[in-house]
Parts: sequence; structure tokens; C-alpha cells
Amino acid sequence: MKNLKTLAVAAAMTFMFACGEKTDVVESGTYSGTVNEVEADKSEIYVKTDDGKLLELYFTDSTSLTRNDETVAFDQLVEGKKVEVVVEKVGNKLDPKVVRILE
Repeated sequence: MKNLKTLAVAAAMTFMFACGEKTDVVESGTYSGTVNEVEADKSEIYVKTDDGKLLELYFTDSTSLTRNDETVAFDQLVEGKKVEVVVEKVGNKLDPKVVRILE
């Protein structure tokens, strides 16, 4: 039994470290920040907000991505780009509704 508990704790710690940085869940709203990381294969970005929060955003079919009011492809998102995001809090995750590239 003790070995099982030790194994469970070790697995949980490995999972936590594998996930990288701790992300924040914020209230629904509009946030400005900088793209911190892009994971194109998952259609996912991490945005560091101007107030220091790290948002994990998985794009959906309904996420709008624009620059200068024109729709652009996901590959236009690169680390260091300034963005404005409109998110909806759904439980403990954030659903990106709109992502605007500002630069």
C-alpha cells in the first residue's frame, strides 16, 4: 500500500513538472499581453498578460484570429507578439473567443 502511494505521488509530481509553468484562470473578459509560447500542433498559445498572469489558450473552431481587422492564419502567432484576447471562463479553463494580433 505504501509503495502504491509513493508511486502515485511520483506520477503526480512528474505530470506537474512536465506541464511546465503554472497557468492562471482569470474571469471572462478582455486581456492584453504578449505571446509567451506557441504549440502549433495543439493549436495552443500561452499569453503573458500585462499584469503578469499566464493564460493557456486552446483554439477552437469558433476562435477568431485577426490582425488589422483581417482574419489571419494560426502561423502568424509567434513568441513575442503583442496580442489582445477575449476569453470566456468555462469551469477551470479559458475559451478564447477572439485573439487580435496588435503588431
